[in-house]
Amino acid sequence: MLEALIEPLQYSFMQRSLVIAVLVGIICAVVGSYLMVQRLALLGDAISHSVLPGLAIAFMIGADIFVGAFIAGVLSTVVITLIRTRSPIKEDAAMGIVFSAFFALGITLITIIQKDNKIDLNHFLFGNILGVTFDEVRNTAIISAIVVTVVVLLYKELLFYTFDPLGAQAAGLPVNLLNFGLMVLIALTIVASLTAVGVILVLALLITPGATAYLLVKRLNQMMILGAVIGIVASISGMYISYFFNLPSGPAIVLVASAFFTLALLFSPSQGILTYPQSNSDSYHLWRELKSLIRIKN
Repeated sequence: MLEALIEPLQYSFMQRSLVIAVLVGIICAVVGSYLMVQRLALLGDAISHSVLPGLAIAFMIGADIFVGAFIAGVLSTVVITLIRTRSPIKEDAAMGIVFSAFFALGITLITIIQKDNKIDLNHFLFGNILGVTFDEVRNTAIISAIVVTVVVLLYKELLFYTFDPLGAQAAGLPVNLLNFGLMVLIALTIVASLTAVGVILVLALLITPGATAYLLVKRLNQMMILGAVIGIVASISGMYISYFFNLPSGPAIVLVASAFFTLALLFSPSQGILTYPQSNSDSYHLWRELKSLIRIKN
């Protein structure tokens, strides 16, 4: 068993994949914890889909695709903010409008590129952790260092803003700047994760490890640490599954992360469906109401 795990690491592409798996597992859990607490999962989805036209345009002009994706991600947050603040449209609707428009534009541009170049850009959509290059590892490491450094330096401020935005504003914190900074961190994390899981599945890696940790621990710092461990294990496990069974790496990573979440949902000591019966009260009342409705109709 141990030999089977060590044997693939003799290849340089597996070594690069391992580094990417660890880095992505850490930053996705750290940033995703803020999304979980603030209930902004849709924002992560909006930004992840919005980076696609940036990727395509950068590829067309020969620029760095990481830079193109980051610019498109930040631009999407600016557009969402403008729609939300300058119109009666609510934030969730603004996110849906922007991410669908950006995603449609990205798909259109990729289709045009494929007609002229006859190349496969599907790894942008679904990821390919086994195919990462040294430059992609370097870029991901730089982005990860930036994200972790900012979170460490601004941890108290982001913590205050996350749990009490009005209190943070009353205390004199620059809440608009903190909000924009958090959006930038999300965009950076998504860009760093593209090579592992792709545009479509990156939201799962952002949210699922943090959500799993949320069911198991109480404090935000504990949630980040445990979420990072879960993210790393899920990424590495998915990488090995992809290698041994010749499966797409992005879906494999997400399925492992989802399996961890399912176990936590069922067996969490304080929140598990099977281990904490009190949490089943809503389900019980819903079932009772359904039975009553059936009796009335009969």
